[in-house]
Amino acid sequence: MIKQILGRLPRKSSRSGEHGKDSGGRANASAGARTRDSKLVDNLQPISNPVADDQADGNPGFPSTDVLTRFGDVSAPEKHSLFVRKLNLCCVVFDFTDPTKDLQEKETKRGVLRELVDYVASAGGKFPEVVVQEVMKMVSCNLFRATASPPREIKVPETFDLEDEEPAMDPGWPHLQLVYEFFLLFVASPETDTKMAKRFIDQSFVLRLLDLFDSEDPRERDCLKMVLHRIYGKFMAHRPFIRKAINNIFYQFIFETERHNGIAEILEILGSIINGFALPLKDEHKLFLVRALIPLHKPKSMGAYHQQLSYCITQFMEKDSNLAVAIIRGLLKYWPVTNSSKEVMFLGEMEEILEMTQPAEFESCMVPLFCQIARCLNSLHSQVAERALLLWNNDHISGLIKQNHEVVLPIVFPALERNKTHWNLVVRNLSLTTRRFFSNQDSSLFDECLEKFQRDQADDEGMKSKRDAAWRHLEEMAASRDSNRSLVAVS
Repeated sequence: MIKQILGRLPRKSSRSGEHGKDSGGRANASAGARTRDSKLVDNLQPISNPVADDQADGNPGFPSTDVLTRFGDVSAPEKHSLFVRKLNLCCVVFDFTDPTKDLQEKETKRGVLRELVDYVASAGGKFPEVVVQEVMKMVSCNLFRATASPPREIKVPETFDLEDEEPAMDPGWPHLQLVYEFFLLFVASPETDTKMAKRFIDQSFVLRLLDLFDSEDPRERDCLKMVLHRIYGKFMAHRPFIRKAINNIFYQFIFETERHNGIAEILEILGSIINGFALPLKDEHKLFLVRALIPLHKPKSMGAYHQQLSYCITQFMEKDSNLAVAIIRGLLKYWPVTNSSKEVMFLGEMEEILEMTQPAEFESCMVPLFCQIARCLNSLHSQVAERALLLWNNDHISGLIKQNHEVVLPIVFPALERNKTHWNLVVRNLSLTTRRFFSNQDSSLFDECLEKFQRDQADDEGMKSKRDAAWRHLEEMAASRDSNRSLVAVS
């Protein structure tokens, strides 16, 4: 039986053919003590690596027999053997910096990769350990390569904007895309045994995979996002380690480099992970929110990933509304001072958070919150002032303000009064609408605030007059002293 199986295997070159004979002899020597399945695994183990043979001869090409042999041309017991040989062929990595080099070989490898994708998608039967090992070797050879990107700057310049930069596309993407598609199907396949694959998809592999998120090619980051999400879902033992590794990436980005290409994609994965957190939330998850997610509002390039970050924050709010105080105070801590576009994003995110905030939590942080909103109301940037005034159009937020108008109105009233002379017409109209909102809510308190504002204005005018008078007196004293000196000099 073994001779018949070996006789059907496709013949290779003389070098690989001799090796095949040796492997067949070893398999026949132990045939009496093994079952049919163990014989198949033994037949897979001694297969030579055609990549090594060809590279030793100085030829990076592919053996023609394995390239031309299709999975449909061999029997079921031989498919795993052919699968392993084709995996070995795809371990050859070509140089794509020269588009004219090895064109035929590159296209041949691409065809073999397509075959591997189709085979994994329609595989029947569990993958043995030898196959899993060869799969991980092929994936590692192709994905974990040296990048040609220039060294990164330590700090981001003031005018840095990720959207203004053209992404660098990897010239080897025709092969990388198929490798990622193959690996995604392999991880998600029900024929991949999780316990066995965990020995090869270990913590070291996950770390190297996370390092690839800094790739400048957005297509690769999208593929990595799907692959890591599948690994997180299938390998439950790796989940704490993956979260910790993501923490470390965020810490390095926030407090050291402020440069990373894949923060948005990592946050997309986290949005799905946070959505699956069980209740009540663990202290580990709350610390992750306070120490990693909230400080991500600090970097200048926050606009590149703000949408994904805001989604993660709101996911925590939906899980536990008691986190509102920590989130609001954290946003106030990192509130931008001179970046108006970033300030508009903060106001939009704050509105989403306040929509899910309960009255008890709102009362705990409303004083510092509306002190900051009052400063935004008087911003000379019309978009900032307008976005802050639009908070009153939200029914839930206006309801919270109505319940606490005795505290909120005295804080924001001076800013609303000063906006009577704002240069932007829209801001002036919205300010008048907000004044009517408070006047209709409590006219007596509104009048008290108006009287206090007028007294404060009068006091400010009085202090200004005193300062001007003091400066005039000093100027007169200095002028008279200079005149006296000139008279003494003349005499």
